[in-house]
Amino acid sequence: MTIMIVDDNRQMRKFIRTYFIGLDAEIVEFANGLDAVEGYKNYSPDYVLMDIKMPVMDGCEATRKILESFPDANIVMVTEYDDKHMREEAKKAGAKGYISKDNLSQLLTFFSFF
Repeated sequence: MTIMIVDDNRQMRKFIRTYFIGLDAEIVEFANGLDAVEGYKNYSPDYVLMDIKMPVMDGCEATRKILESFPDANIVMVTEYDDKHMREEAKKAGAKGYISKDNLSQLLTFFSFF
């Protein structure tokens, strides 16, 4: 299994990784949406954990671009912005889920649904 973590905050990427300790998973990281779009082509991850607000290309735009080429991509937004508008934008972009960084324990719930 390959998991892609996309977040402009290096410490947050490192923290998210801790949820997957003990799993037989390759974890790849990117700091912006543009790099994630290119990285998806190279790694074909099983799951993508995508922040929304990032430099260069935001998570919603990156999600749309990934899904244009890979419609079966499993992308979950992981963000500190927990408001109705952001949730709607993520859903329109094609994200399969939306998790607040304040409640990262929900990550394991989402993985059981895929």
